Amino acid sequence: MNAYQPRASEHAHVLFDVLRARDTLATLPALAEHADTDLLTQVIEEAGKFVGEVVAPLNREGDEVGAQWKDGSVTMPPGFRDAYQAFWQAGWPSLSSAPQDGGQGLPAVMEAVLYEMLSAANHGWTMAPGLLHGAYECLRHHGSEAIRARYLGKLGSGEWLATMCLTEPHAGSDLGLVRTRATPRPDGRYTLNGTKIFISGGEHDLSDNIVHLVLARLPDAPPGPKGLSLFVLAKFDEHGQRSAVHCDRIEEKMGLHGSPTCVMRFDDAVAELVGEPGKGLNAMFVMMNAARLHVGLQGIGLLDAAWQKACAYAQERRQMRAPGSREAADLIALHPAMQRILRTQQAWIATGRVVAYRTALELDVLKHHPDATRREAAARWCSLVTPVLKAAWTEQAFTGASACLQVFGGHGYVREWGIEQHVRDARVAMIYEGTNEIQAIDLLLRKTLPDGAVALLALLDELHADLDGLPHAARAQDALRGFGSFVRERLLPGTRAADAPADRAHWLADDFLRACALLLMAWAATRLTACARDDEASAAFWRFVWPEFGMRLNLLDATLDGA
Repeated sequence: MNAYQPRASEHAHVLFDVLRARDTLATLPALAEHADTDLLTQVIEEAGKFVGEVVAPLNREGDEVGAQWKDGSVTMPPGFRDAYQAFWQAGWPSLSSAPQDGGQGLPAVMEAVLYEMLSAANHGWTMAPGLLHGAYECLRHHGSEAIRARYLGKLGSGEWLATMCLTEPHAGSDLGLVRTRATPRPDGRYTLNGTKIFISGGEHDLSDNIVHLVLARLPDAPPGPKGLSLFVLAKFDEHGQRSAVHCDRIEEKMGLHGSPTCVMRFDDAVAELVGEPGKGLNAMFVMMNAARLHVGLQGIGLLDAAWQKACAYAQERRQMRAPGSREAADLIALHPAMQRILRTQQAWIATGRVVAYRTALELDVLKHHPDATRREAAARWCSLVTPVLKAAWTEQAFTGASACLQVFGGHGYVREWGIEQHVRDARVAMIYEGTNEIQAIDLLLRKTLPDGAVALLALLDELHADLDGLPHAARAQDALRGFGSFVRERLLPGTRAADAPADRAHWLADDFLRACALLLMAWAATRLTACARDDEASAAFWRFVWPEFGMRLNLLDATLDGA
């Protein structure tokens, strides 16, 4: 079946017409020279060509052949290494890296556009470079001068790839249980001993070296998260010798066969400390937050890939007579049931792209804006929206891909058409980088209730103000005001929620996050409506997706009332 093809004009339209990225970038001194719409549009177009011509055609074989483990080494599927070598040599991993580290110094939002395309084209292949920029930023901010000199140029250019070694057999998302030990050496370095699991790209043949960022515990460290420190080492050390890091096996997974998910054993592996002892999670959060944004982009990309396949099939397949038709058999695209499925996914893709690209722009603002108040607003956006983006759009990637499979009928359930791969590949995005349930708990219990919802209410006000003067904004603005009233009257101290059982907020979290996602979609749909070419996606949102908002509010009310 047809491979995914990027539609560069749609990505550029959202960035420059809907979000007016040029105006935002022009306020950032470090990026103002890159606030050239023609230049950035050309970058998007060239990225689309590379993704469509080089990466997308490898997707099917990557799934069927998969990564292969033998005697501690991993061989990637045919064509994967050549594609990656062409990728980094063409400069794609270095889009937003600093020029002094071999990068191009472009806005981070350009990397977001690129990785949405890559995830749609070939999720398994994209897992390898997906952690690169997070690792680069982590070492750039927290590494010693020697660490930065050794690693930044290689990671910033993409010549070397990186991993994030957190999870252990007994410690999934609960990193406070990590047991990997770090023992000081006389030369100021450390030896690591322990086993990490679910390490994406822990071993492969795509690049000539792999940099591992590892959470471990020093001998005198206290229990729990505060006892974790961060360490760095490479597969091959500075002398070209193989480090004592071993890939004991790769997992046999439901999907994502083109990405090796490794069990990594550290056996007196020599590493260097990154940042301060006991501050490992603080340093790693730079990488984890970047990864969460990328996972949200994966959700949008995977849904787009499934939707493209289903749309193409619906325009070819004839079955039964559509309502009001006199044909013996109509294209299934004319049947209302199929239109509902396809237009619902279209709404999620279009609005999600607006939310994701706005989040990436806010990261640029947070990093470069000269005004502290504006940076604070950007930090608020990223803190609150990132968990929503990660959870809501990865859930929709899976459920939406399953709905797209339904368009194919029985043909969708067999491998020939390729749609079932999207369902399998998308499922894991709901789990890694913090399960979607953890994202919901983070949003409500850590980022909303502790400060009396000050940050959330400020974000709702910002979204409301952003729609002032736009056509057809009343519905979204009314919903934003109404949700703000709900939060003030039902969730904050002094309200009924204050007298609820201690676990009540945990029961609320998933519906609360989903309601926030729908509000962000309403804001995005209104912004899209202001551009005439987006009427179809916006109309689909209000007709097929928005009714869920009322249901979520009812569920929140019922849970607060103890129902």
